[in-house]
This record gives sequence, C-alpha cells and structure tokens, in this order.
Amino acid sequence: MTDRPSVLTTEIAAEQRHVDEVYARLEVVRSGTTEVEAEGHRRAQLGNEGALYERDVLVHQAARRRKALDSGYDGLVFGRLDLRGGEARHIGRLGVLDARYEPLVVDWRAPAAAPFYRATAEDPLDVVRRRVIHSSGTRVVGLSDDLLDPSAAPEGMAVVGEGALMATLARARGRAMRDIVSTIQREQDEAIRAPAAGTTIIEGGPGTGKTAVALHRVAYLLYSDRNRYAGGGVLVVGPSPTFVRYIDQVLPSLGEEGVVLRSLGTMLTGIQSTRRDNATLAAVKGALRMRRVLSRLVWLPAPTAPDRFRTVYGGEVLRLDAAALNAARKAARRRGSTPNGSRGQAVRTMLDALWNVSRSWSEPPEHWEREAFDAEIRDRTEFRQFLAAWWPVVDAEQVLRWAADRSRLARSAGSDLRRDEVPPLAASFAQDGWSVADIALLDELRALLGKPPRPPARRRRPEDWEMQEIRLSSDRAAGPAPKDDDEDDEFSLIVVDEAQDLSPMQWRMLGRRGKYASWTLVGDPAQSAWEDPDEATTAMDAAVGTRVRRRYTLTTNYRNSAEIFELAASVLRRWEPGLELPTAVRRTGAAPEERVVPADRLPDAIRAAVVELLADVEGTVGVVTTADQRDEVAEWLSSLGEGRLQVVDSIEAKGLEYDGVVVAQPAGIIAESSAGHRVLYVSLSRATHRLVVITTSADWAEPPTDRSSPDREAEPLSLF
Repeated sequence: MTDRPSVLTTEIAAEQRHVDEVYARLEVVRSGTTEVEAEGHRRAQLGNEGALYERDVLVHQAARRRKALDSGYDGLVFGRLDLRGGEARHIGRLGVLDARYEPLVVDWRAPAAAPFYRATAEDPLDVVRRRVIHSSGTRVVGLSDDLLDPSAAPEGMAVVGEGALMATLARARGRAMRDIVSTIQREQDEAIRAPAAGTTIIEGGPGTGKTAVALHRVAYLLYSDRNRYAGGGVLVVGPSPTFVRYIDQVLPSLGEEGVVLRSLGTMLTGIQSTRRDNATLAAVKGALRMRRVLSRLVWLPAPTAPDRFRTVYGGEVLRLDAAALNAARKAARRRGSTPNGSRGQAVRTMLDALWNVSRSWSEPPEHWEREAFDAEIRDRTEFRQFLAAWWPVVDAEQVLRWAADRSRLARSAGSDLRRDEVPPLAASFAQDGWSVADIALLDELRALLGKPPRPPARRRRPEDWEMQEIRLSSDRAAGPAPKDDDEDDEFSLIVVDEAQDLSPMQWRMLGRRGKYASWTLVGDPAQSAWEDPDEATTAMDAAVGTRVRRRYTLTTNYRNSAEIFELAASVLRRWEPGLELPTAVRRTGAAPEERVVPADRLPDAIRAAVVELLADVEGTVGVVTTADQRDEVAEWLSSLGEGRLQVVDSIEAKGLEYDGVVVAQPAGIIAESSAGHRVLYVSLSRATHRLVVITTSADWAEPPTDRSSPDREAEPLSLF
C-alpha cells in the first residue's frame, strides 16, 4: 500500500477537480429552478384559473427541487467506485447529470450505487477499489480506500487512508445523530434495500446502527417509489421526545423533509405527555385488558347527567324517572355502535319513552299525533338542554378525567382490574397532564367514543363552489396535504424504533394508522422492558397484519469500544446467560471504570466524573440515572457542559449515544422495573469512548439469589 503525502495530495487534487465540476453543474441546475419559478409567476399574470394552477405547480416543483439541492450541497460527493474495465463511478447524496445527461454523481439509493455498500473482498461485485471522499463543505480534505480486488487493479493504482469505517467511528459525537450514508455496511445495506411490501424487521444489539439503517431505509423507499410513500405519508415513531430530537436531522440531511416524526407520547395532535408512570402502573395501562375497561367506561352516563325529566305537552305532564332514563339509555346503546355516534338514537329513544308514557295512561290522549308530538318536543329548548347533559358529545380527555373518580373506574373495571389496581390508576388520571401510557388510552377512547353524526348538509351557494375549486387547485399544486395526526390518520409507511418496548395498547394505537401500510420494525429483544412479550406480539400481529415478514439481524457493534461493550454484555449475561449479543469491532485501550462512593459523596463523585469526561472527550457527555433522580442530578450539573452535557433517565437513554457516559446508581436502574437489568444493559452501552459507573453498592451487577423470574438461558430471543 502507498500512503505517502505526495500520493495523497495528488489523489485529493484529482477528486477535487471532479467535485468542482459537480458543483459547477449544480449551480446551472439551481439557476434552472429559479427560471422555472419565475416562469410560474409570469403565468399567474394571465389572471385565469388555469394560469393560477400552472403557477402553483411550477413554483411548488421548483421550490421542492431547490430544497433537495440545498440539503445535499455540503459533502455532496462522498464515494467512488473503480470497476473492472476501467469505469469510475462517483456516489453522492443526490444524482447529478452533466449537460449530455451523463452521470457525474450517482444517487446513493440508485441500484448502480449498491456495490458501494455491498462489495467485499470475498465478493467484490466487479469493484476493484472503493473510495470514501471526506469533505468540508465543497472542499475535499481526505480519502479512505479499500482495495477489494487486487488482482484486477491496474498498475500504479493508489490506495490511501486508514479505512473509512474506523475513521468515522473515531469521530466525536454531536447532540444530533449523523447520517451514515458514506459508511453503510453490507448487512445494513441489505436491510435498507429490502422489498417494500409487508413488514421488515431489523434486529440488532446496541451500536449496530439499526436506527440509522431504518432512517436510511425511509430515504431509500421514498427514492424508489416516491408517489406511493410521499402521497400516503411516512411516520417514524421513537421511544421519547429526546430520541426524536436526536434523529430529526438525519432525513433532512438525506434530502427528505416530508416525514412525520413522533414519539409515543406525542402521537395525538394537541395532546402531549408530560410524565411517565412507574413500571407497575405503566404495565396496567399498557395491557390489553384496559381496552375492555375503557369499552365499559365510555358508556357510563356523564357525572353530571340528570336522572329525571319532566315536560308538559297538550296540558299534560310527562315524566321520566331514573329507571325509565336508564332503559332509554340501554335502548340507544343497543342500536348504536359508539356513544357519540349514537346521539341521534338517544334522541329517538327519549321521544319513544315520552310517547310511551302517554300511551300508558288509563285514558291516553287519542288526539295526540306522533309526528307532531316528536317535532314539538324535539324543538323545545328544555329538551335540547336535557339531551346535552344526559347524552353529551364527549371527547377522550373528558372521559379519562372522569375515570379519576375511583367509584366510576371501579364500575368499569369488571374482572379486568384487581381491587388494589383501581386506586393508583384513578389517582394517576387526576394528575396534571398525561403520561406516555395515557396517550394510547386516549387514542383507544377516541375510537370507542366515535364521532358525532354529521349535521344535515346545507345547500351550497355558487360562491361556495368557487372557493372549493380554488382550494382544490391549490392542493393539487402543493402536493399531498400535511397530516393532521388525529385518530383517522393512516400512513403508507410506518417505522417503529425500539419496537420491543411497545405495550399492547401502543400497538393498537399504531395499528389504526397503518391498516394498509408497509412497516419497518426496529429493535433488540435483549433490551426489551415489556413484561408480557406474548401479549405484545399478539397486539403487534393485529397491528401489522399477516402479510409477508422479512427479518434482518445486525451482528456488529460499531458504536461501543470493545472494552465498554464487554462490561455491558457481562452484566446482562449474569441475569440471562447464553444470549447471542453483537460483536464490538473497535478497541481504544480505555477500560470502563467503576467508582464506589458513600451515599453522601454521590453528588460530588458524579460531578467530578463529568468534569473529567468533558476534558477527556471532544464530543458529548451523557449522564444516565434513575427516573426519580434525573431532575436532581441535572441540578447538580447545571453549570457544566456548555451544550455538550445531557442528563437522561434510563428510558430516555434508549437509542442515544455519547462519547463519554456516567451511569449513576446502576442498582437503582435495575430496581425500577422487573426488566431493570435489560434497561441497565442499554444504559451501559450508550458510550463510544469512555464509561464511568458510579455506585454506592459494590454488588450492583449481581442478580438477586432468589430470582422470581425464570432462568432464560435456553430461551431464544426474537423481537416478534
């Protein structure tokens, strides 16, 4: 191999010439989009509706193209393939053609770029040399080559650099995830380019890049079938708002802007979770039995519903007591599918009940006509006010707040809630804000409550039709309307990260949004914190359907140093021996540290460790602690970091990575749930370079001698 500075300089200069040609062509293309946009505005001056429509289309398409060009501008060209036969093929964030429509850059998602990711020394796929081009803005600053087929290399072919993957892994982490478009590995690329139909399952341990793979798969599918996925909508779901903020720049950096990113606690528009329940309460709320509880809850009368009705008609008094009203309510429920959708039936049964009262008298008023009777009673203010209180149109938040009444919740519990589960559940519904687990309950309630019947359509005026045509013209020009994210939203592609932790009720929530979707499910069964995987699998099956499933397993840990991952793996295996875990490929020589301190010295020890890591690593530092201590620990460290430090609890840590990590009180993390040892495994595997464990108990890694959970040594783990 040759790696002399003169050779490297010569190779960089050659690549810079090609990169300069690409950017020059890019400016021509950008100018063209500006001219198209100007032409659109000129057409609008004609003043007719057709011209306005053409303007909207031209301006929208030009703006979309310009945005794509801007997103891929920095580091546009990142790779090169030298193939047998002498062809050189440059790979980049987007495709660029020269004036003769010959490719200057091949889009990384195109089939022609696949060998860049899939070629190996054992199977070179006609690739002689693979080169990764490192850039700063528009300037080439470095090269990393892999010679895959030495026998086919022409005489004098230069091979420079230290290898792209290891160079990238050694880079400092920032506060946001970076794309991995230039270093995708073969097993990752196979998952990214998997067929779109059905469900794609991507399993992998910490650091295997499964989240990045899922996001790059979104970009790939949008590239390969944009009309289907951009038109139907793409939803990416993560475990927490912290995680969503961490990944939210990956897709824009790949040129994709129209993807909806949501955490499980922000799935409903206008409603956002502000807290998390403890593990016991979350397990109750997430179980499928809660659906049966909610299905009874929605049919209970409103807490303020009147229990009597009295009116006068034709000089006679008509009365309905509590028993009669209950009978009317049952009759309306039998006829309607949902409470809000049955309101019209409630009106009908009330009129029937009042009419039947008059017919039950010993001398019923024969001169009363039913049609006139119904019309007059229905139009009375007192009747309408009674109906609004007796059978109100309610929303999900109202119903769940009413469940804060312990007796009301107990009436709905049936045999699905134990007696001791009702008080804490009711108390949680009385708290300010909603928990993450409550969001799935609210979504279930929306479906159970249904929508009220539509009011009769009014006759349209001519000007109404004109306004509708204007709106339709604008919509056609702008492309698919943005999603409102309410309960009726459906998407054509749904990606779920940390899928192993979803509760059955959360699966139901996602299933409503993906009845006809392609799914990509990402997770690691060894990290699962959900207590009943069989019930979760049942709910998942109902959500994603029975179409074809493809499974991809990522086996290489690129994030952690081998020293750090060996500690994390050894802790997990003490609880669950025999697990198959990924292999870390990078050693740094920096072993993780364990520091045992007295309880009264814990704040000082954590602060000292953070100061040390901030000085030792170039990028970010994370402190992982228990949910109960998170805010307190953050206060201890509030003056440190200057944007490089983040304090998270053990659940928020999922999916994140830092150059240096302090894990505080690992025994407390284990104690937070019955699967706490798995959560600790996640916490210990967040670090790329340095890990410090601070504890007040030296035996924090040891399982209890009397474990209530069965030994899972022989149990094969799979996501689904």
